[in-house]
Amino acid sequence: MGVENLLFEEREGIGIITINRPEKLNALNKALLGKLRGLLERVKQDEKIRVLIITGSGEKAFAAGADIDEIAALGLTNTFNFTRDGQQVTLGIEKMGKPVIAGINGLALGGGFELALACTFRIVSENARMGLPEVGLGAMPGMGGTQRLPRLIGKSRALWYVLTGELIDAETALRLGLVNKVVPVGKVMETCLDVAKTLLGKGPLAMNCVLQAVNWGLEIGQEEGLLLESTLTAIACASEDKNEGIKAFLEKRKPNFKGR
Repeated sequence: MGVENLLFEEREGIGIITINRPEKLNALNKALLGKLRGLLERVKQDEKIRVLIITGSGEKAFAAGADIDEIAALGLTNTFNFTRDGQQVTLGIEKMGKPVIAGINGLALGGGFELALACTFRIVSENARMGLPEVGLGAMPGMGGTQRLPRLIGKSRALWYVLTGELIDAETALRLGLVNKVVPVGKVMETCLDVAKTLLGKGPLAMNCVLQAVNWGLEIGQEEGLLLESTLTAIACASEDKNEGIKAFLEKRKPNFKGR
């Protein structure tokens, strides 16, 4: 039996997905993306899992892009279908309704970087290198890189990194606001778990509402965004979680949120 290329475990409300192709620097192929899409939907539906971590096996790579052997064989129609399948994976991360933390241990290139860009937070090791090198191969990013990177760091900076293929080191990424934390090599998962445990103490319904307000509010005008914010705030404040949160605060104890 072959080694599983996608691993999953749950630790007390925290889901952990590990891309497990270390011999290929965790490169993404069609089969892996299909499994990942199904796994993301499973996590979304599981009320017990409140935070998700996505990382790569080993300390060399989070995911070093799409599998070059598959890309070499793609033509017009199957390239379109491959990228649309990949985009559904990244959209699945954004639409999770739960915080998703990318633990980037080493290289995050091409589709791997695009996967990380869709996550809520990015925690990287000091030796991390990120980028979109596709133009150097006569191709272009196709799993959301041309859309999410400009939204995160601005149009001009994004075009620089996409067109030149220049890799972004950890400290530069932190300065650009592209990542949230830079940690020593070997400390990525520990830090991801610490952040996830902090998030476990927050109201899951409220976090879902915040994610929707920010993600979709950026795509519409400010006035419409404020209306969306008011609607989602009303939903959060009409919840059992809000009542529990206030009661716990007054009683000086930790809240027992139910996500309702």
